[in-house]
Amino acid sequence: MSWWRVTVFTADSARNSSEAEYVVNAPLHIIEPTLQDQAGHCHSFVASLCNASQGYPLQLWVSRHALLPDLEETATIQRYFQRRLRKIQVFALYASLLRQPGRIFVSTAGRLDVMLVNWAAAGTIPAGKVCLYFHWIRPSPGKRRFFSRIAQKQPHIRFFTPTESVAVFFRQCGITNVSVISYPVAATLPLQENMTTGFRHLVYAGAARRDKGFGFVADLVEHLAHTSVDLPVTLQVSAEHYGKQEDLVRSDIQRLEKTAYPHLNLCSETLDYQQYRMLFRGAICLQLYNQQDFADRISGVTLDAMSAGAPVVTLSGTWIARVVQRFGAGIVIDEPTPIAVLGAVRQIVAKYADYRDKALHTGRVMGAEHDAGFLFKALTDN
Repeated sequence: MSWWRVTVFTADSARNSSEAEYVVNAPLHIIEPTLQDQAGHCHSFVASLCNASQGYPLQLWVSRHALLPDLEETATIQRYFQRRLRKIQVFALYASLLRQPGRIFVSTAGRLDVMLVNWAAAGTIPAGKVCLYFHWIRPSPGKRRFFSRIAQKQPHIRFFTPTESVAVFFRQCGITNVSVISYPVAATLPLQENMTTGFRHLVYAGAARRDKGFGFVADLVEHLAHTSVDLPVTLQVSAEHYGKQEDLVRSDIQRLEKTAYPHLNLCSETLDYQQYRMLFRGAICLQLYNQQDFADRISGVTLDAMSAGAPVVTLSGTWIARVVQRFGAGIVIDEPTPIAVLGAVRQIVAKYADYRDKALHTGRVMGAEHDAGFLFKALTDN
C-alpha cells in the first residue's frame, strides 16, 4: 500500500454527508507554529507522536528557525512560521493544506485555529480532514457562542481533549465529534542512575512562567538565602516561545540573582532532551502551579518527573495534585508559602528513596496510560 494513496467516497457512500470523506494514507501535517527547539511542552508532545509514527509520513510545520535534530529521522521538518507573521501564515497554510492530500493536526489548538481553519475552508470541511487537540479551555459565554456556531458550520472537525471536563464543554456547545485522548508521552526508561540515586537538589523544570509558580519558587530561594539553609536548587529559566519572557519573571530572576544564594544554579540555556531528563536525577520537582488555571490541565513536566523518579511538591486542587495523591509520589500543600514548601521538601528528603520509588512506579503506570500510540492511532485511523 502506498502512503500517498487517497480514497474518496462519494456523497452516496458518505450517507449523512454531502461532502467527500477522506481515507488518508497521505501525510499527517502536524502544525505547531511556536515549536523552535527542545524546550517546552509542545516539543515533548510532538516528539512523542513522532516516536509513535512507525514510518508513517509526517510533515511537521514549525518555527522558521527551528532546531530539532531529534525529530528529523521521523518527520519532514517544514521551517515555516515567523513570529510577527504567524497568524497570517497559519491561515495561508490551512488554506493550502485543505486542498492537498493528507490530514491536518493542530497539536496545541485554540479558538483562533478553529476560526482560521473555518475561514480557510470556505465551506464544510470533509470528515477526517482536520483534527484539533485542545489541552485546556477557560469557558466563557463568548466561547460558548462561538463553538456553538462552529458545531453547525463544521460538524466534521475532530476535537481531541486530554480530560473529560474539556470534552464536556465542547459537547455542551453542540459539538459531537469529541474524543478524550490521553496527553501523549514518549515511552522512555528511567536512566539507571535515577533509580538508585539519593536526593541531590530541588528542581523547577520547563519554561519560567508565573502561572507555573516561578514567583513562588523565587520566594523560596529568598527564604533559603535569609535562613542560611544549604539546600541545592536548580531552576530552568529558559523563556517561553520565541524567547518571550514575562516582565514579572524577569523581575523574579533579578531577585534570584540578588540573593547570591550559593547553592542556586540557574539554567538559562536551552537543554537537549538528555540534559533535560538529567535535571530530574535525585530531584524533588517543584510544581506550584496556579490552582485555578491548572485545576484540570495535564502537565507534561509531571509525567517527565515521575518517569525519571523525581517526586513532586504541588498545590491542592490541581490535576498534578490528584496524580501525586493517587500514587503517594510527593507532597500536596494548600499554600505556596516558603515555610509550607520547605516543610514538604524536608518530609520528602527524610524518606527520599521511598518517594523516588513511588515516583518511578507512577511513571510506569502513567506512561502506559498516556502512551502516544493512542493519539496517533486516533489521528491516522480511517
